[in-house]
Amino acid sequence: MAVGMSRPRQTHTAAVRAIDDLDGTGDAAGDPVGAIDPDHLPDGLVVADETGRIVCFNSAATRITAIPRAAALGRPLEHALPLEDLKGRRWWTLTDPYGGLVTRVGQPERGLLLPGGREVLVSARYVRDTPKGPVRRVVVSLRGTEARRRSERSDAELIATVAHELRSPLTSVKGFTATLLAKWERFTDDQKRLMLETVDADANRVTRLIAELLDISRIDSGRLELRRQPVDVSAAVERHVQALTAAGQAPDRFLVRTRQPLPDLWADPDKVDQVLGNLLENAVRHGEGTVTIDIAPAPGGSGEGGTAVTVSDEGPGIPEESMGRVFTRFWRGSKRGGTGLGLYIVKGIVEAHGGSIAVGRGPGGGAEFRFVLPVSTPAYLS
Repeated sequence: MAVGMSRPRQTHTAAVRAIDDLDGTGDAAGDPVGAIDPDHLPDGLVVADETGRIVCFNSAATRITAIPRAAALGRPLEHALPLEDLKGRRWWTLTDPYGGLVTRVGQPERGLLLPGGREVLVSARYVRDTPKGPVRRVVVSLRGTEARRRSERSDAELIATVAHELRSPLTSVKGFTATLLAKWERFTDDQKRLMLETVDADANRVTRLIAELLDISRIDSGRLELRRQPVDVSAAVERHVQALTAAGQAPDRFLVRTRQPLPDLWADPDKVDQVLGNLLENAVRHGEGTVTIDIAPAPGGSGEGGTAVTVSDEGPGIPEESMGRVFTRFWRGSKRGGTGLGLYIVKGIVEAHGGSIAVGRGPGGGAEFRFVLPVSTPAYLS
């Protein structure tokens, strides 16, 4: 098939009609609905006609495969796109879209290799005029593997972090329990108490890590459940401050300022406690000076409004170049410690409530976290 000057227009038209054939959106006259340009598609699109020659090769396909459009148009599909599976077998020979079973409608997505080892994610759809008629077009979708590789790296980092965080407390638990079981009579009551307190603390650490992993799983899958009920944010903040002072922090290190009247807030109290606990613990552990907590009503874009909570300290703060990564997995500040998952979970919880959270520099020069939760009044009370 010769490639003439009219090829780009024919290419786009063929692609549009192929898409219309798949979803049934063509009009009665056979014209495509809307001005759909294949070059506007985010994924690579390759369309071959009934003879197996390529009539469409969009710009995303060129970017993903590094094959020029001019080198692909008009050529047989198996020559222009010489894909192989991970065992080195030619994919088009194995699948045989034009001569295979007439009941097949396509191929699910899988990773394939181009010459030189470049990997792409490929899926195909076979377009027929009748259910068991000859293949009129083969529509191929191409996607790069960068997003999948990033996800795989993130999962590998998560596994490595979890393994590291679990190893230390479990080693301690195993060591102390084995020692107590083998030599119980040799220790004094005070020594036994110290060992058991250490085991209890390490068990709590493991429990917290498992809870974080469950939260991450629910956030990533969109299955984080919220049990909304009236929440008094001021009282929740006071409880956390009292817990921190009972744990040894100086009472005058905390300054709580509440601007009344606050709107009635409907949220998950356990999740709000988790957000407050993480932000206050970070301020105490990584910040310096006075930790200030400001609670104030926040205007909403829809008129509903909400509550804003700002937690700031007077420490060195977060470097400007790191602020964009604060809410990502495994981010840690200058002081090592923890899994680096807390702020990622905090952001997920706030956004699950329909709110927002931001980080900046506080008036005292330290880190400042501000989150806003909408009122979210139930419909039966509005």
